[in-house]
Formats: sequence, C-alpha cells, structure tokens
Amino acid sequence: MPIYTIGHQLTILETVDSSNNYAMGQLQEQKAVHGQVYFALEQTAGKGQMGKQWISEPASNIMASIVLETSGLAHSDQFFLSMAMALGCRHWFAEYAGEETLVKWPNDLYWRDRKAGGILIENKWLGAEWQFAVVGIGININQKVFPDTPRKAVSLRQITGREMDLLQELRRLCNSLELRWQQLLHGRYKEIFSDYQRYLFGRDQLCRLRKNNIVFETRIKGVSITGELQTQDQVDRQFKVGEIEWL
Repeated sequence: MPIYTIGHQLTILETVDSSNNYAMGQLQEQKAVHGQVYFALEQTAGKGQMGKQWISEPASNIMASIVLETSGLAHSDQFFLSMAMALGCRHWFAEYAGEETLVKWPNDLYWRDRKAGGILIENKWLGAEWQFAVVGIGININQKVFPDTPRKAVSLRQITGREMDLLQELRRLCNSLELRWQQLLHGRYKEIFSDYQRYLFGRDQLCRLRKNNIVFETRIKGVSITGELQTQDQVDRQFKVGEIEWL
C-alpha cells in the first residue's frame, strides 16, 4: 500500500459551507484518503468549537480540513491527536511569530493574548472502530481587520507586516503537522505531552473562568493525560472540554 503524507493531495474549494462538512462527505462516499487536504477559499458556515461559527474573510486565511486515517490508533489517543495537531500548527506559526505563540486549551492558537487560529476535530466511527478524523484548521494569515469582539483576533500579516502566499504556507503547515503525526504513530506520547504543557497558554497564571454562570479566579497548572484542564486556587480543580468559558 502507498504511504501518504499529510498534504500529498490538495483540493481547492472556491466556496463551501464548511470544509469539514465537505471532507466528511467525501469520506462517506469513500472518495477521500489519508493525508488529503481540502482548502476552502470561502466558507459560508465555517465551524468552530462548541458549535460556534468560524468567520473568516474570503481568500485571506487558511481554512482547511485534513483527513487522517486513525484505525491504527487507540480510543485513548483522541486527545493526543488534538495535542499533536495543535503543536504542529504552533511550530509552523512560531517560525514567523516567535516564542509568544502558544496553544490555548484545548487547541486554539494564540499569539500573546490574541487568537490566531483554532482547530475542530470530527471523527468517523464504524461501530467501536475509530476509522478517520477530519482535522479542521482555521488560521488568520492575511486578514487586516477583524470584528470587534471580546476575544481579540490577530493575523500573521499584522504580526510580521508581510503578505503571505496561502498555498505555500499551507504546504509548510502540512509538513509541520506530518512531523507531529509521525510522533503520534510511533508512540512518542511523552514528547507530545511535554511540549503541549510547555506551550500551554496561561500556564502558572491567574485567569478568570465561568462555569454555570459562576465566575471565579484560578491558576492554570496544566492538563491531565486525558485532556482535562487542571487549575488551582483554594482547591485543585479539573475541567473537561466545554465545561468552562474563559473570560
């Protein structure tokens, strides 16, 4: 069987509701293979975490979905996949933006205190078998103006002052993701976990969180091996994805 790397085949979509929806549809029709990338110039209903919409200026940013064959991974590898993909994005972005590039739990890309991108992973199962993952990635590249929202956004162009070639950068990003994917395939869990802790946004800092309409201050300590955010104030706390909101 041929060994496909991430980005070996690239499909450019002029406009689509969501690149993740498109990729999942291709999987359902058995038209997609491991490593295939679907790159959208425009999304009319881009997806973000927790059902939020990902809004992006057309033909200005990276909006792509990557198909990964996960049948060789364990169910317990799901958060490791999330960490690996976030770290791949972080490494590529940091080559331009420097060490102030961090991963905000669970898998948002931040530069300083501004959001540069996000990842949404959707899975295809056959019974209990984890067959494929579709890794949706949205990263701000050339956009210069963003909506005024509490969660401030930033793009590579704003950081560097340079306009980027989107396809060239997408290929560089794919190479970075492939390195992390290979780490996961070869069971280098400690390396992935250690790097994720190292680049965790807000680590050892006080932050304000909201849970069930209760706002509280707590100190970020890290993440658990199964992906819960660990914090500390008067007591040690642990939160699952979707359980809290950052303020």
